[in-house]
Amino acid sequence: MPFENWLAFVAASAVMLAIPGPTILLVISYALGHGRKASSATVAGVALGDFTAMTASMLGLGALLVTSAALFTVLKWVGAAYLIYLGFKLWRAPVSSEGAGRSEATGKERPLKIFLHTYIVTALNPKSIIFFVAFLPQFLTPSLPFWPQVMIFEVTFLVLATCNAALYGLMASAARNSIRKPKVQRIVNRTGGGLLIGAGLLTMGWRRSAG
Repeated sequence: MPFENWLAFVAASAVMLAIPGPTILLVISYALGHGRKASSATVAGVALGDFTAMTASMLGLGALLVTSAALFTVLKWVGAAYLIYLGFKLWRAPVSSEGAGRSEATGKERPLKIFLHTYIVTALNPKSIIFFVAFLPQFLTPSLPFWPQVMIFEVTFLVLATCNAALYGLMASAARNSIRKPKVQRIVNRTGGGLLIGAGLLTMGWRRSAG
């Protein structure tokens, strides 16, 4: 493919990724509530989730979501409800009376479970799938083989998305690690939970035409 197409894709993707969406809010919330290990798990979930969403869009699921209002609505409401559930769960997370004790406890927070939460939110986001359907073809060269181009763009986007999520997660976990007072820890948990609940409510307001 022409190198300028790839550069244009990188620039457009970087701008798009810099704007926090529900997935990044999830990364921030888990990093604030559970620390660096949770941040690593969420970044992995974002990477695999984005790969799933992009592949699904190229396999035709995005076109199906565009034409089926019922399917779009079902996925939208399931995703929104899941975000709100995670938000309430983080809001009510227990707080340790000692920072060191809390750090040790959060190390046992089941990274696999956190990874799966993030993967589900990222992969089953109908707006993301539709977005990739509209976004990716703009950079494809019709005269060249389809799938090799798609794979190059997918790998590029995944690298950018993973770096972006890792940066947000590191900043949030660094801020969280400087917190020691239980009262402040509780505020942090409720801030993260509130972000997730807000992301879920925003997801409920998405319209199919917005994709």
